[in-house]
Amino acid sequence: MKITTFVKGPIDANNYLLTDEATGEAVLIDCSSSEENYINEIKHSSVKLKHILLTHGHFDHILGVDKFKKALGVDAYVSKDDLSQVKLVPDMMQMFAGMMPVNISEIHNFVSDGDEFTIGKTTIKAISTPGHTQGGMSYLVEDKLFSGDTLFQGSVGRCDLLDGDFNQIVRSIKDKLFVLPDKTEVFPGHGPKTTIGFEKKYNEIVNL
Repeated sequence: MKITTFVKGPIDANNYLLTDEATGEAVLIDCSSSEENYINEIKHSSVKLKHILLTHGHFDHILGVDKFKKALGVDAYVSKDDLSQVKLVPDMMQMFAGMMPVNISEIHNFVSDGDEFTIGKTTIKAISTPGHTQGGMSYLVEDKLFSGDTLFQGSVGRCDLLDGDFNQIVRSIKDKLFVLPDKTEVFPGHGPKTTIGFEKKYNEIVNL
């Protein structure tokens, strides 16, 4: 599996294109920009994009969804518990980034804990990790975890926004993510990658 990282959008979110090299089938984890050159880079490549998998519904992770869906003919998946966040995108854009508001079309495809997606022979498993939002999702692919805004290098996602819950995010990380093998690489929604082993030793929540 090939991982291509795109740092896009108003708050430099990490978008991850996962490609099965044998078949060219791919998924995009998060979609934070609708820039034409970004769309074209994927549209005119050799990959066959099957789905957009969203880690959560905050604006800085989903701003490109509508244009990507139209240009590439793919569906986006989000947790039902984050549909309220999708509706709040225009308000959040104005409140936190001073941006002109953008409405995101209603998303009709949903992902739940334990759901699996495939590209070629590669399986992508959804893991429910609420706390940053109620519908927070992480995605596990072999020994690689795409953690959205749940787990960062040395820290965790903020929980002071609507529907955030710090105790919940601590449980999500300790009960769902820290049980993974230490060698598991973590690809977060912002910032550099890390490993489960490193975070179990040095993350700010370790002693909570």
